[in-house]
Amino acid sequence: MISSYVAVDLETTGLDPKRDKIIEIGAVRVTDGKAEDIFECFVNPYRNLEKHVISLTGITDSQLEPASGIESIIGHFLDFAGKLPILGHHIIFDYSFLKRAAVNKGLCFERQGIDTLKLARKFMPEDQSKSLSAACGYFGIEIKQSHRARFDAIAAHELYQTMKGVR
Repeated sequence: MISSYVAVDLETTGLDPKRDKIIEIGAVRVTDGKAEDIFECFVNPYRNLEKHVISLTGITDSQLEPASGIESIIGHFLDFAGKLPILGHHIIFDYSFLKRAAVNKGLCFERQGIDTLKLARKFMPEDQSKSLSAACGYFGIEIKQSHRARFDAIAAHELYQTMKGVR
């Protein structure tokens, strides 16, 4: 199993990368299994958030208003990530938003993905929820604040490291 990667999580305005926008990026660069650096920022979606997004994430329009748009941030994230694989819970979701942002800026984004959801399906009982919070609960990992990008990225990293030990 891979030991160096960037664990990433996004908060977004919705589920469709063609229509919805990134509002927060949280990432942890991991080298040889150890968290070394954190990337965290709000992203201005240039639209008001819907009530359910505010309720889920706790992020408000006033927090996003002073933030830069994704076109100014995506290059910084890609520099942070380097050529490392990206890891996350249901990583295809985050990957699709990051890929779209990079391509829209004329940047290349091709990475190997490591999906902790797929691993949870392998290591957890079939009848249990495999959400990030449920998987972390099953393996005794505390999430400091769900649906906030940095904390979910850290949780995905810790979940992966724990499941590596289970195999």
